[in-house]
Amino acid sequence: MRGSAGFLLCSLLLLAPRCTEVAAQDIQPDPKTPCANWMGGAPGYPGHNGLPGRDGKDGKDGAKGEKGEEGLQGPKGDQGEIGAPGREGPRGFPGYPGQKGEKGEGAFVYRSAFSVGLKERAPHPNVPIRFSKIFYNEQSHYDASTGKFLCSIPGTYYFAYHLTVYLTDVKVSLYKKDKAVIFTYDQFQTNNVDQASGSVLLHLSSGDEVWLQVYGEGDNNGVYADNINDSTFMGFLLYPDPEVH
Repeated sequence: MRGSAGFLLCSLLLLAPRCTEVAAQDIQPDPKTPCANWMGGAPGYPGHNGLPGRDGKDGKDGAKGEKGEEGLQGPKGDQGEIGAPGREGPRGFPGYPGQKGEKGEGAFVYRSAFSVGLKERAPHPNVPIRFSKIFYNEQSHYDASTGKFLCSIPGTYYFAYHLTVYLTDVKVSLYKKDKAVIFTYDQFQTNNVDQASGSVLLHLSSGDEVWLQVYGEGDNNGVYADNINDSTFMGFLLYPDPEVH
């Protein structure tokens, strides 16, 4: 027995270096664990996938980014329906007074007019002809006793006369404030009845007088009137002066 045991021990000692050399050629041991690979078993199979982990907590908001460039304007939309009227707003403050307007015409209408005719055949020369046949003298601005029109409303007036000429020539003049303004001359034709006429626009001030009279010494006094022929004198206010309004 002692001899068999010694033989087995010697055999193991001789085989140990050879096994070590073969193992060194097949697998290089980990320097940290020189005997791990020599003593470890075969590699195992990969394990099953693990369960998903729980959701993490929300992170904090990051810093606000820079403003982007303005985009292109889109197409105009359809017109919407008219909405209901809103509530009446508060009353505003009074505005500043406007500029003074132009002076308007007064409500009162100024009137001054007359129309008269001759009754006498041959009026006296160089004095106002007294037209005593009254056609219109509602304002009484014409005085039949003197033959003169007296201005009561300053303004612009129109005067006219139409005289029948018979038996002799006629030369008459229209006076304003003792001054002849216009003259009318008509030469009588034998066995004929003629007409002499004249008209004028005058500006009168309050108190001015206007009348008609034969001019000369009586040689030209053919102004005539009868039941079928008239000699007339008339005048009326066109418009009063602005300061009268």
